[in-house]
Amino acid sequence: MTTRGHAIVRAVRALLVGVLLLAVVVLAVTAVRVVRQGRSDDARQADAIVVLGAAQFDGRPQEYLVARLQHAQDLYESGTAPRIVTLGGKQPGDRFTEGQAGRAWLVDHGVPASDVVAVGEGNDTLESIQAAAELFDRKGWHDAVVVTDPWHELRSTTMLRDAGVTAYGSPTSTGPSVAGLGVKVRYVGRETVAYLAYELSRWLG
Repeated sequence: MTTRGHAIVRAVRALLVGVLLLAVVVLAVTAVRVVRQGRSDDARQADAIVVLGAAQFDGRPQEYLVARLQHAQDLYESGTAPRIVTLGGKQPGDRFTEGQAGRAWLVDHGVPASDVVAVGEGNDTLESIQAAAELFDRKGWHDAVVVTDPWHELRSTTMLRDAGVTAYGSPTSTGPSVAGLGVKVRYVGRETVAYLAYELSRWLG
């Protein structure tokens, strides 16, 4: 190989190493942001408490969703907001949406039915957030306290802000998503990648 050929190979290797290092740094910084947001509770007076959906079985919220609903009820009862908005669509074959299941649970546990709004649209976080933002626009509401699992907060609040709603995070402190180090590491890793994928999709237009 000629001297020029060796120089090109070295340059390509340096470029690849640089790209790899940059990717590692971006992943690490984002993971820190995910963890930091998940450990921060920014709850304050708002127009509504927004609860991200999670699994339900025939109208009965499962553990992840129950943890979110319990926290949302605590915020409501403390006067954080005059209403709760439950989000989430349904899978093929389901009779109820996650939003409906969440609303029913809250009403069954003492929250007035008039103060709970179910938005049963969306099969992923972005679709659910966009449906919530449309509701806020129709109602003239401007800000929300977002309740979800800790590691889901950065992506959820970012999406809602991008949709035009001022969003404050108030993560759950109980439930399966915080049950042990292994679970936390897995969820932080997943949310780090999901958040970066969302930002990349926005950048690509």
